[in-house]
Amino acid sequence: MNTLFDKIWDAHLVTKVENGPTQLYIDRLYCHEVTSPQAFSGLKARGLKPLRPEKIFCMPDHNTPTHDQDKEIEDEISRTQVNTLAQNAKEFGLSHFGMLHPKNGIIHVVGPENGLTLPGMTIVCGDSHTSTHGALGCVAFGIGTSEVEMVLASQCILQSKPKTMRIKVDGRLDKGVTAKDVALYIIAKMTTGGATGYFVEYAGDVVRSMSMEGRLTLCNLSIEMGARGGMIAPDEITFDYLKGREYAPKENEWDTAMEFWKTLKSDEDAVFDKEIVFNGNDIQPMITYGTNPGMGMGITEKIPTLESISEAGRISFSKSLEYMGYQPGEQLIGKKIDYVFLGSCTNGRIEDFRAFASLVKGKKKDPSVIAWIVPGSWYVNNQLKEEGIDKILIEAGFAIRQPGCSACLAMNDDKVPAGKYAVSTSNRNFEGRQGPGARTLLASPLVAAAAALTGKITDPRTCM
Repeated sequence: MNTLFDKIWDAHLVTKVENGPTQLYIDRLYCHEVTSPQAFSGLKARGLKPLRPEKIFCMPDHNTPTHDQDKEIEDEISRTQVNTLAQNAKEFGLSHFGMLHPKNGIIHVVGPENGLTLPGMTIVCGDSHTSTHGALGCVAFGIGTSEVEMVLASQCILQSKPKTMRIKVDGRLDKGVTAKDVALYIIAKMTTGGATGYFVEYAGDVVRSMSMEGRLTLCNLSIEMGARGGMIAPDEITFDYLKGREYAPKENEWDTAMEFWKTLKSDEDAVFDKEIVFNGNDIQPMITYGTNPGMGMGITEKIPTLESISEAGRISFSKSLEYMGYQPGEQLIGKKIDYVFLGSCTNGRIEDFRAFASLVKGKKKDPSVIAWIVPGSWYVNNQLKEEGIDKILIEAGFAIRQPGCSACLAMNDDKVPAGKYAVSTSNRNFEGRQGPGARTLLASPLVAAAAALTGKITDPRTCM
């Protein structure tokens, strides 16, 4: 009667504090440059070393520039954070994939593509979008800097066990509807706090038919509805994705791992604290119109009217629309945009670039649009070249930048200017997220491609 979450959590339980948290063993700690410096400093101050350094992998991603990575980083804060991570990794003997390293990229892209993320693991990182890794059948969640220090020192963490929720998406998706649209649809229905206190397992025909890249996108956005994390039971799609990857089990170890991985599913009679069902046929390409990921709608729909918003939410709703320069009840199709961003730990994988390229092939980018096309890793960058996607994009007027978090957040050079509109494949549209005063519309790679071609918000199905 156990859920998949319960099985993995209970298998990693070290001790349980009466009326308190669980001491949970952690299989993998990912460290990036923003949330780890104080953790390493705390370790040094206490005269400690990482308990199990082989379980820890470090790489910069938030502050890395997406151009001229062979040169010194100009921004002093970014340069200091990137260099400090390299120094800490060297001092403590930790695996470190620095800039220009063939395994460098966004940490949540690099982990799965190298087989560092495996079914049944517990995985943490000082980053909220660690939930991404749950797509491979893991319990993965973001932690704070003090907790990073805790894991460095003990390979364990103190956590209260969240409740469980299963979200099923049945039916099928129509042409032009992607995993990103499924995620934005769920968040719009659930609201940004609808899954607070829960760990979500995604299920149903739509989820089962998703590629691994699609599943990674779906789990990545779990945090945006308040969930502690999201996960999908591993299956043949998972196993095919992992086989042959560098850190995945080999030969006899693979067979042994498979025997275990096939047990990683919720029992048929498992009881979840909450269950919700959506119909994939109801989902169309999505776009956000406000300043949180829950303010999303189908691209052909209209922004809600003030009367349709609960009285308690009207002030924040109105402020959000004022910031975005939109009016209640109006349609977004045809609205001018200035920037397009393809990338991030949400949509920086090869499938996302294939989708974008499928729409722009043989066409030309609107000259008024500034487009940032940013692979999630050097591995993805190499795939673009191997598949000839780079040529398609260049011929359509796009330039491919170097890997990094880029315009997902304003911690590097890729900032959207104040007042400008950006159709972004990233995960958050908060005020100033992509730069002070920037206006962000979250969307799928297909919606982003359509906007890049036309210079305005466009239903991608009209470009197919």
